Amino acid sequence: MSSNDTRQKTLLSLNDARQRMLGAVRPLSAKASASGPTIESTKETVPLDDLAGRVLAEDIVSPLNSPPADNSAMDGYALRGRDAIEYTRLQVVGKAMAGEPFGGPVEAGQAIRIMTGAFLPEGADTVVMQENVSREGDQIVLSHIPKTGENVRQAGEDICCGEILLTAGHRLGPVDIGLLATLGLAEVAVFAPLKVAVFASGDELRAPGQALGPGDIYDSNRYFLKAMLTRLGCEVIDLGVIPDDLEQLRKAYQLADKQADAVLTCGGASVGEADYAQQLLGELGQVDFWKVAIKPGKPFMFGQLRNSMFFGLPGNPVSALVTFHQLVLPVLQKMQGAEPEQPLKLTARSTLQIRRNRQRLDFQRGLYKADGKGGFEVSADSQQSSGALGPMSRCNCFILLTAGDSPLLAGEAVEILPFDNWLQ
Repeated sequence: MSSNDTRQKTLLSLNDARQRMLGAVRPLSAKASASGPTIESTKETVPLDDLAGRVLAEDIVSPLNSPPADNSAMDGYALRGRDAIEYTRLQVVGKAMAGEPFGGPVEAGQAIRIMTGAFLPEGADTVVMQENVSREGDQIVLSHIPKTGENVRQAGEDICCGEILLTAGHRLGPVDIGLLATLGLAEVAVFAPLKVAVFASGDELRAPGQALGPGDIYDSNRYFLKAMLTRLGCEVIDLGVIPDDLEQLRKAYQLADKQADAVLTCGGASVGEADYAQQLLGELGQVDFWKVAIKPGKPFMFGQLRNSMFFGLPGNPVSALVTFHQLVLPVLQKMQGAEPEQPLKLTARSTLQIRRNRQRLDFQRGLYKADGKGGFEVSADSQQSSGALGPMSRCNCFILLTAGDSPLLAGEAVEILPFDNWLQ
């Protein structure tokens, strides 16, 4: 879309905007189309301690079986399964501990004392729990006849050698890192971090800790955006606050484009302020679209600079947060080489009547909880201003109100989007 077409008469729906953005980018591991920025990502080998949140660049194939050998699932006695029927008494000929296997075979009429996790010796295929055994000197009498193979973890029953456990593009979490350790892998190949440049624009913005003058406000957007980007595993390039000056903004756009794979700005995208953003994006790259049919967050801008993707967020804090979470986050995930996450949606009964927006999907902040009847109920917060971050800290979900003229009545079902790990 040319810059002259960006003031579209019909607002893009959230889904259309998201799909349009996802269609415009590729993972950094692949070159972008000739019409867009050419962005490539390199692989790097990273040790286990530094893998949290990183995205795999290669499939993980198990180099071993887990367990590596048949082992006991219980403290008890290992024996040959058929001997539990053929012999009334079994001779105890040794013991096996985890890390200290029994050195010889188990013959007919024999058993060994075995502890949880210890490898079964040659000949043994069954473990009888110690509670089902009477010990008489160096002999045992079974009070329960076990089935052959009972209480035994088979070699490879958890993981088989050669099995693909994790695929390229998977974001590594704590359990995944434990799994890699189980395989004996001290390091793996992941994609290099996505570089994201962030800056806010506005003459009224001041850093926390500074004194506020008449008309000044504290810059909060840049701080929660940097925290979310860091949690996403991005390398954040913070360019600070840029005054509402065309030349200074131009230099910031150019600097950000040179250093980053993606550029994220806050402010300068709403009606009356958008001229600089559209002018500079059209001059230094191209505007794809401006404005989305959501509330809060309508004045969102997406496009491309010469070397990077561009995301222009509104200045109001909740508007910036919603547009980042709903539009920018899945695109950055795709650029990282990861599969964009599908949000969890639930149905809840509203405890209050809520007025709808006539034209836009409304992300109202709410608090949901179990209703004691197997379902959920949700209450909208009394403060729904796009400039108020307070409700975001005391709520735990978005209430997704579709556009319409009639209100949502108390007791009616509504779709909710619980806050995920990117918001909490």
